[in-house]
Amino acid sequence: MECRFCNTNLSDVFVDLGVSPLSNAYIKEKDLQDKENFYPLRPLICSNCFLVQLPELERAENIFASDYAYFSSYSDSWLRHAENYTRNMIERFGFNEKSFVVEIASNDGYLLQYFKERRVPVLGIEPARNVAEAAIKKGIPTLIKFFNTETARELASDGKLADLIVGNNVLAHVPNLNDFVQGMKIALKPEGLITMEFPHLLRLIEENQFDTIYHEHFSYFSFITVDKVFRAHGLRIFDVDELPTHGGSLRIYASHEEDASKEITEKVQELIDREVRKGFKNMEYYRAFHEKVKETKRNILEFFIDAKREGKTIAGYGAPAKGNTLLNYCGIRTDFIDFTVDRNPHKQGCYLPGSRIPIYHPDRIKEARPDYVVILPWNLKDEIMDQISYIRQWGGKFVTLIPEVRIYK
Repeated sequence: MECRFCNTNLSDVFVDLGVSPLSNAYIKEKDLQDKENFYPLRPLICSNCFLVQLPELERAENIFASDYAYFSSYSDSWLRHAENYTRNMIERFGFNEKSFVVEIASNDGYLLQYFKERRVPVLGIEPARNVAEAAIKKGIPTLIKFFNTETARELASDGKLADLIVGNNVLAHVPNLNDFVQGMKIALKPEGLITMEFPHLLRLIEENQFDTIYHEHFSYFSFITVDKVFRAHGLRIFDVDELPTHGGSLRIYASHEEDASKEITEKVQELIDREVRKGFKNMEYYRAFHEKVKETKRNILEFFIDAKREGKTIAGYGAPAKGNTLLNYCGIRTDFIDFTVDRNPHKQGCYLPGSRIPIYHPDRIKEARPDYVVILPWNLKDEIMDQISYIRQWGGKFVTLIPEVRIYK
């Protein structure tokens, strides 16, 4: 495999998580007897540009463009995040009814609805038809297609260059990284602005977040690497925010390289310097991650084995992609977790890929009264513990497994 950014031949393994099905390939009951495809989950690290990446073992069109199960609007905290972003961007950069905001991978309109409320013209671009149709029902104009240089040229020829291009948790999902970033340059007005949010590789390594690695995430970015990628396509990152979302994310602010209207903040160089000190330009820093992950697996299994030997019942909360990576890597199935629940009705009545754990409505927790509830989307821990705090009435306890096993009374 060659690096998807700089074409260097790849041979160094970042971590080996065995084999796993696609993390969003939830199984309907009628299909339980059908075969299930498993793929190697073994990201590599480029010794030249330090991009951590997975090969495209399944075409992105087959992952995202069909009956996609992820709807952003089912997380209250994520909606608050989107609304706060909208308010901050309008206050800082002055977007108004004369501006044009384009969101790539706009999902169900979770973010653009807040710009629309403030009368800012918007356009969503979303390849998953079922999700895009939910946005259209909200009144969000949405193109049902993938974003690339071809799409960008279509927007440009239609006179729809963007004042703001937004991309939340999409950069990692792009197999053709260079074409995607070049497309943003094509679709951006001369003094336009790009913001991209994505999980920070620094936090992934330091917080042991190996479960955020799955086939739908083709790339894992340090700031050093994403800066190289954008510079290679004539885009300059002039500011960066470190966010708590998804266990620790970056929000980068980019403009055309020739746009002198935006000064580079001190935070840019500060983050580069910090990553260098951590070892992000040293291959040994990356290679050490695998041993940490193997020890975490042992500790997770020890918790489940001990709990079951004590006669405890265990349920899950959530059916996130990250949870599927963890369960399949650790070999956790219904012998450890009886069921899981999720607020998303598109997942209810299905089974988790690989582990075949059934997914129910959250009310199932009240009915079953489990001793432990394992929170699979650990990044939403506080939100979930507040939603089902009632488990404490029967002595139930919450458990998170990343970065280590933690039990909350």
